[in-house]
Amino acid sequence: MKQKDFLQLLDADTCPRGLSPPLQALWYDRQGDWDRAHRIVQQLDGRLAARIHAYLHREEGDEGNARYWHARAGSRFPLDQSLEEEWRALVEEACE
Repeated sequence: MKQKDFLQLLDADTCPRGLSPPLQALWYDRQGDWDRAHRIVQQLDGRLAARIHAYLHREEGDEGNARYWHARAGSRFPLDQSLEEEWRALVEEACE
């Protein structure tokens, strides 16, 4: 899926079928359903899932937990990136 196609799906009332679990988590997060997004990534393994998990904890204000998940992902805590920029970078990676 291309990033622009995913972004167009954000207007849907329900999570579109066929999205990968990482994109589902990012879709639910953008809809304001942090808990559902978090439940999805908790069930996933891998670097991207850990990065999304880190983003979600950063978004909720839990920097310690965000740093833990970045360490698990082998990524750095994004001191120079807004939450919006981080979310968009995650979408881009999930769409590759």
